[in-house]
This record gives sequence, C-alpha cells and structure tokens, in this order.
Amino acid sequence: MTAVPRFALVLTAASVLLAANLHAATAARAEDDPVGPPGTEVSAAAPVEVDAADPDLKLPEGATLAQAKVLDIKSVVEEQSGDERREDTNTNVTFALQAEVLFGKDSAKLGAEAQSRITGIAEEIKAQNATKIRVFGFTDNLGSSAHGEVLSKKRANAVQELLAQSLNDSGVTYEVRGYGEDYPIADNSTEAGRKKNRRVEVSFPRADG
Repeated sequence: MTAVPRFALVLTAASVLLAANLHAATAARAEDDPVGPPGTEVSAAAPVEVDAADPDLKLPEGATLAQAKVLDIKSVVEEQSGDERREDTNTNVTFALQAEVLFGKDSAKLGAEAQSRITGIAEEIKAQNATKIRVFGFTDNLGSSAHGEVLSKKRANAVQELLAQSLNDSGVTYEVRGYGEDYPIADNSTEAGRKKNRRVEVSFPRADG
C-alpha cells in the first residue's frame, strides 16, 4: 500500500471541515433571511459607472476592470423590547410593528401607543420622499387560517388609515394586504416567536434607491 504523506491527510481534513462550515453558514443564512411577501424582494440598485480611463485608477499595464457588481445590503435594527423592527436594503425601508403595540388581543382597533408609532413612520416616509407605500398585516398560526387573513387585513387597513391622516398627501398611493399566518419571521412553536409574527409591516422605497 502506498503511504500517504502526513501533510496531505491534514490538507484533506481541513478541506472537509471548510466545506462543512460553508454548508452550515449557507443554511443559517437561509433560516435568518426568509422569503418575504411578493413585491418585497431585495433588489440591487444599478452599479455606479466607472471610467476605465480615469487616471486615478492604477492598474497594471494591459489589465482591465472586471464587470461591476452591486451586492444587496441589508441592515436590521430591532428595539430591545422587540416591539419595533426596522430593515434597510439598497432600495427599501421596512418597519415591522408588533400587533400588541398597536392593537388589543384579537382586535383591529388601534390603541393609545399606535399614534406615536405610526407618526414616527410617517416622518421617515416624508424624509425619504416616498409616494408608494405597502402596508401588510400578519398573524401567528393560532386559530383558523381564514380568521388570520381577515384580522391581518383589518389591522393593515387601520394602520394605513392613520398613516394617511398623518401624511395628508393625496400624491401617496397605498398597497394594503392581509397575509394571515403566511411569511412568518420567527418560530410559531413558541410564544416569543408567535409574538414577532403578529405584526404590521410598512415598507417604502428609499430616496436613493
């Protein structure tokens, strides 16, 4: 039997370990970045034009620039209490408010804290000069699917109406939907996860998107 050099065995083991880590990292990203409702997919902006003849670009003689790429960038900030979550991508801003912050249990009537929360979102919409706004409602998986869809749509409508009052701009258009238990962002098998899934999301384009 031909002997295998020790360094070859070490290299092979390292390669297997690296492949396993890459696979695990990919799976983890997939779980942390679930597919959202239609129309909310991350979309990269057009790449910045680069002048290949720019004298400030120092390239080896005969070398050329590779084709420009734009990577999708996502930034997520969540309040320590978990009541509000803001997500920024290259093109969109999304606010997710937990239902308990806005409504009573199994209700679509806005509570006392809703006014200040939604007014804050309206101010950000103005800052971004956004005129197309999506308001989507979601529930957990408790109760019937049909009830969840109806409740989530009523809650989305309530948020949209208050948002429209705050903005008071006839040039703004809205897309309002209720998705019920579809598109969870957390594990529905725990109460902490279900609480995150009971939410209303408001999203709109960034000014530089």
